[in-house]
Amino acid sequence: MPSQPPTAERPLAGRTALVTGAASGIGRAVATRLAADGARLLLLDLDEAGAKAAASDLGGEALVADLSDADAITALDLAGRGVDVLVNNAGIQHVAPVQDFDPARFALIHRVMLHAPFLLAQQVLPGMYDRGWGRLVHVSSVHGHRASAYKAAYVSAKHGLEGLSKVIALEAAGTGVTSNTVAPGYVRTPLVEGQVADQARSHGIGEDEVLERVMLARTPVKRLVEPDEVAGVVAFLCGPHTDSITGSSYRLDGGWTAA
Repeated sequence: MPSQPPTAERPLAGRTALVTGAASGIGRAVATRLAADGARLLLLDLDEAGAKAAASDLGGEALVADLSDADAITALDLAGRGVDVLVNNAGIQHVAPVQDFDPARFALIHRVMLHAPFLLAQQVLPGMYDRGWGRLVHVSSVHGHRASAYKAAYVSAKHGLEGLSKVIALEAAGTGVTSNTVAPGYVRTPLVEGQVADQARSHGIGEDEVLERVMLARTPVKRLVEPDEVAGVVAFLCGPHTDSITGSSYRLDGGWTAA
């Protein structure tokens, strides 16, 4: 049970939330929102300086680990940290046709984006079961539901993450623990904004045209998703009245998968 009773304004008071990839982008936005909702934060990132800066700003604890390294995940010893909320957000990308895709890079992406969430869930689920409450929210992608060419590792890892979340949801049914995914389209992060600028130069067109004609060609709502929008859905899934929401995927894709 939480040490401080939750309130309408701070529904996660007394809860401990672990967010991966928390130094920037979606992870930083999620951590900021969960802190506002009262959670005590564990901010995990490979970027030590970024994790410490986020922890200083938000009042949490920085954890530094390479999520491609199973031994580094084991060394976190999360079982004794009382994690009530796990947000699997960390991810990387690589683009190449299948015949040219570096197998080592393919395996790396799967270790970070599928194997690591599995190992982290293994560590935190027993404590959640013991306490009778827990929330696992996996930041997936529209690419967990749709494919794009040249993204074999990313697309297959996100499809796997969707499946992992559903399995956890079934196994956790009736325990007070839920597992869901949040699946955004292209999100306004430094990485995506850099891709927009690069494609504008490559195609010889403006950045607005890149968004509409290239990156958002399959998306009816022609704008990037904001990190705070993703954070809002994550916070909702961790909040009150969500005990029956499990095994679901919440798509913030501007209508991409509706077409």
